[in-house]
Amino acid sequence: MEKISLSNVVWLRMIRFIHLSNQLSNEHLKEFGLTVAQFDTLIQIKVYQPLTQGALAEKTTVTQGGISRMLSRLEKDGYIHRKTEWKTKTISLTQAGEAILSQAQPSQEAFQERFFTEALTVDELQEFSRMMSKIHRKALEH
Repeated sequence: MEKISLSNVVWLRMIRFIHLSNQLSNEHLKEFGLTVAQFDTLIQIKVYQPLTQGALAEKTTVTQGGISRMLSRLEKDGYIHRKTEWKTKTISLTQAGEAILSQAQPSQEAFQERFFTEALTVDELQEFSRMMSKIHRKALEH
């Protein structure tokens, strides 16, 4: 059997962690009636609002086709508002969207933080953050 490189082992572990983290977060976010993708989308809207659907799709892990369906659902739930001015449609949070995030965001952040703070020291977290930033910058070059 061919030996896998250390770089590929790390990559596979990252993928497996992200997959597990998303599964656990989806379960955790059920309390708020949200999925990880919906939570991420609402956070991106909160940070960058008002923004277009295309700009939002670039900032999330949702595909262009999936973002349209998700936005329809979030609009139906009353969390977002879409406004059309001439040819541009922008997306913003509603008061209900702000309210659900004010509940879900601290809970989700604490939930995710435990994965790291229970496994790594502060120094290890700082080094891990530095290394992930370095890898991310390198990936953006491709």
